[in-house]
Amino acid sequence: MEENETRSFTVERKTAETDIHLALTLDGEGKAAVDTGVPFLDHMLTLFAVHGFFDLAVAAKGDIEVDDHHTVEDVGICLGQAFSGALGDKAGINRYGSCLLPMDEALVRVVADFSNRPFLHFDVPIADQKIGTFDSALGKEFLRAFCLHSGVTLHIDLLHGENGHHILEAVFKGLGRTISEASAQSDRSSGVLSSKGCL
Repeated sequence: MEENETRSFTVERKTAETDIHLALTLDGEGKAAVDTGVPFLDHMLTLFAVHGFFDLAVAAKGDIEVDDHHTVEDVGICLGQAFSGALGDKAGINRYGSCLLPMDEALVRVVADFSNRPFLHFDVPIADQKIGTFDSALGKEFLRAFCLHSGVTLHIDLLHGENGHHILEAVFKGLGRTISEASAQSDRSSGVLSSKGCL
């Protein structure tokens, strides 16, 4: 994929289960307009955008009368595709990012590498529970879809924490800061940061 000089990308995804429009600008101001029909996901994506200084607009309709799974996973797919498109060949970016993010009693470590080798390590034990109407297990499903479609290697570890809302909030805030650092343009390199010359 060629470099995208605007570092913006729009994704449309329409299936028998979901209809999604997502627009992303990497070098934004943290403006979020998110309406997925899943209120807790809206909250998490807003935190992601604000703390990553991304401009993010998401409008999604899904079969939430079944459950939230299809919508959550497909929004993760679209966000991953948007990052892939906005970053292009990934020339000139930092590539790596990391963050330790506290949220009250919870502390989460997030580390990322835009390597073109999608992988998710998610050691964040949360009891299966509803947070609002949101199934806590869907956090991992969202992140897996995001990794697979953005080409990022992502390691997320819960160092300590008890409250499921606080834990996932720390995850998404930390994700925003980490992805912002990894995707930011480097002032030391204009090419792809790899001894192989490509990712």
